[in-house]
Amino acid sequence: MGRINLTPRLAKGGRSYDVVEIARLYGIHPHTVLGWRKAGLKPIDDGRPALFQGSVLSAFLAGRRAANKRPCPPGQLYCLKCREPRLPVEGTLEYRDARHGAGMLKARCSVCGTGMNRRARSEQVALLLPGQTVRFPQDHERIAGCVAPRENRDDPEG
Repeated sequence: MGRINLTPRLAKGGRSYDVVEIARLYGIHPHTVLGWRKAGLKPIDDGRPALFQGSVLSAFLAGRRAANKRPCPPGQLYCLKCREPRLPVEGTLEYRDARHGAGMLKARCSVCGTGMNRRARSEQVALLLPGQTVRFPQDHERIAGCVAPRENRDDPEG
């Protein structure tokens, strides 16, 4: 199972939560919350049931999220398989423009060969990948640009 992106803002700062309430709030198993406790989530006291302050829980989750960030330096894209920013294989960089908003940069990882993607605007491509050659393929012609379809008729004479 993949990682779950937990929103720290779900926990209210002035409220206290027990393990089951936290599990229900984030849709996770209670053992996950107990694992967080071992990883550094501090309860209010040593009593039972273990209670956690909402602001402490939010700060803990925000810290975990910040620690997992891997910003990409210029010239690199994030590889999901390697879980690291990597250089793309030369000649595989391609930018597909979207009709509205940002398009998609696509390339292959130089280490494992897995596909890498990054959303970006066409103006940002030169800043994100300085000195690298990026292809900008044209989309295929759409049906709207084709010759008008033949008219359907019920009579056999046409």
